[in-house]
Amino acid sequence: MDKDIVVVNKPASIPVHPCGRYRHNTVVFILAKEHNLKNLRTIHRLDRLTSGLLLFGRTAERARELELQIRTRQVQKEYVCRVEGRFPDGTVECNEKIDVVSYKIGVCKVSPKGKDCKTTFKRIGEVGSDSIVLCKPLTGRMHQIRVHLQYLGYPISNDPLYNHEVFGPLKGKGGDIGGITEEQLISNLISIHNAENWLGLEGDQIVSAEIKGGATSTSVVENPLNSETAAPVISETLEPNNATATQTCYEEPDRSFDPKKTTSDPQCSECKINYRDPGTKDLIMYLHAWKYRGVGWEYETELPDWACSSSIDYDQL
Repeated sequence: MDKDIVVVNKPASIPVHPCGRYRHNTVVFILAKEHNLKNLRTIHRLDRLTSGLLLFGRTAERARELELQIRTRQVQKEYVCRVEGRFPDGTVECNEKIDVVSYKIGVCKVSPKGKDCKTTFKRIGEVGSDSIVLCKPLTGRMHQIRVHLQYLGYPISNDPLYNHEVFGPLKGKGGDIGGITEEQLISNLISIHNAENWLGLEGDQIVSAEIKGGATSTSVVENPLNSETAAPVISETLEPNNATATQTCYEEPDRSFDPKKTTSDPQCSECKINYRDPGTKDLIMYLHAWKYRGVGWEYETELPDWACSSSIDYDQL
């Protein structure tokens, strides 16, 4: 962190900014409340389940400068992921166009009517029957890495969306979605979402959603997590001897919760919904933003445990 920029190593499961069910438990809110870093400018975004490097501008001028570099493709990005199966040898390049199937539910697929995309992949290690893959997206489309890996037939091992039979028996490999229309795909995805969205569950119940066309989704409810949601970690600063509290003139994080401030409306249908706490499998996806390099700057994060840094020499990549 310096006077112009904040770099965060975002944990999986926390969205970047308020959206859907999330408001306070977002990176933007946590940085503001617990580190007094307010009015940050979002330069780019990561999916909620994706972990890794996240940049914020502290000044409008610096934010615009970095946004321009990203938009004009002057920024080199490197991601690490874990995929199903043994990924092919050498460098694999995918140039398939990607189209947004539904902005409402945030789903994409390979389509000739989509926007130009390019991603390169290289296997750098193996874990059992899975592969650790280095990904370099040369464009910045929504869900680009996840969709290209699905198309290649090597989806991210625990991707809850693009490694799912809702895309057909082949799970979308080669663009095959089982012969259904995009409208039917959207309908099936909404059914999956409603069933797996932690709704109306108590104890160790199991929810199953029947999907038209034969695919079935089953979600096992696990015991609630007892630990607090992990807060984002501030990456190494340009002045490493200064703690975050010193730089922000803010000593104690505010983690207080006042139950008296909670309200409930007996006429509100949302207030009557009973959510379960997510299990560990709901909170992580094996995709990590590792390195970003632009004009005159470069940032890198530590790698998550699943990336097997102890057995893979990442310094040689």
